[in-house]
Amino acid sequence: MNTIADITEKNLPRHIAIIMDGNGRWAKQKGKFRVFGHENGVKTVRTTVENCVKLKIEYLTLYTFSTENWKRPKLEVDTLMRLLVSSLKKELKTFIKNDVRLNTIGDIDSLPDKARKELIEVMEKTRKNAGMTLTLALSYGAREELKNAVKQISTKVKNNIISIESIDETIINNHLYTHDLPDVDLLIRTSGEHRISNFLLWQIAYAELYFIDVFWPDFSEEHLVQAIQNYQNRERRFGKTSEQLN
Repeated sequence: MNTIADITEKNLPRHIAIIMDGNGRWAKQKGKFRVFGHENGVKTVRTTVENCVKLKIEYLTLYTFSTENWKRPKLEVDTLMRLLVSSLKKELKTFIKNDVRLNTIGDIDSLPDKARKELIEVMEKTRKNAGMTLTLALSYGAREELKNAVKQISTKVKNNIISIESIDETIINNHLYTHDLPDVDLLIRTSGEHRISNFLLWQIAYAELYFIDVFWPDFSEEHLVQAIQNYQNRERRFGKTSEQLN
């Protein structure tokens, strides 16, 4: 079994993003309700965050709740919001102990009042932490993010704040939810699905993609280590040739 101790510090991903998929199917396989899967998925979040802290990963972004997830049955949505509130309360001490700064991206205003207030409170209490930045993508959709960026930039062009000629990648980046985060280096998706599902479409332009046939509640330290070691063995060329990199 591979452990964190087996990972070399050289060429670690700076920013890992994870599509945490398969809670419901994991529960169904065990003859349980989907809620059971989400509850166990929270435990996996805790261990994954702790392992990334040990590895000194600077940024970890978790696809927690998408804009499309609002279409799920009300009971499931309510449960997810309840779990969000309870887990934030429980993990605050852990965040402070491990120097983790909580961040969020998405349409936070659409969250229930209790969940939004708890989220903001924990973010405020951890804002001075200088270790890993943990970003929860909540009520998040990449197309919505890009649409909002286009609207903001268009408004500034219309009001002569910026010119059309000055629009470049930096200006676009500055109008995204992730304006204070680096691009994703490694994107992991669990459950065996090979889709991006409207997650960080701009930010993963040059990310290494890693799909694993394991439901999120079963995602372990060994699986994280395998994903990172796979990343470390890849050659990231960014359009260049191998000879140019050498």
